[in-house]
Amino acid sequence: MSGFLFALVAVMATSLGSRDQLLIANIAAKLGRSTGLLLVGCAVAIGTAVAMTFAGQYIAAMLPSAGKTMLVAFALMIAAAELAWPNKRSLIKEPTRSLVAIGLVLLARQMGDGSRFLIFAFAAGSGIPWFAGIGGALGGIGAVIVGWFLAEELAGKLPLRKLRIAMAVALAIAAIAIGLSARGLLG
Repeated sequence: MSGFLFALVAVMATSLGSRDQLLIANIAAKLGRSTGLLLVGCAVAIGTAVAMTFAGQYIAAMLPSAGKTMLVAFALMIAAAELAWPNKRSLIKEPTRSLVAIGLVLLARQMGDGSRFLIFAFAAGSGIPWFAGIGGALGGIGAVIVGWFLAEELAGKLPLRKLRIAMAVALAIAAIAIGLSARGLLG
């Protein structure tokens, strides 16, 4: 159950200001808050969470205990690096109305974002990976809803860059601590 809650909160928090959330916000601002856009965003969030849960569960099953712990540490470090990477916000002047095209772009953006690596890490390190997957999917849906609802106000309401840097530092520290514990060098 803790994997569910950790994944839910972590994915929701680390999705603030992510490329996919800003894309949803930009499209909602330009084309309006359509139900189709919201449903596509939620479906993609569920799909990417399922894919990362499968990947985390599958790879972790091949590794010994210490290897699983190192895998989690690597996934957390990748998530930290993605969060720290500057997110150049390019506003779309004339976005497409094609929900298929929007869905494909969202899929591409989500498969490499830090939040999905967290789902992978929680699924790999958890005894019950599907709780982590469900929590991650709900966190991803929450992030899509926030982007869809706030639209053009998203970037103005929060200091997104500072929040993402703070979360990147926290994830990097956690990754280092977990990696050291897997090597037997910490506690």
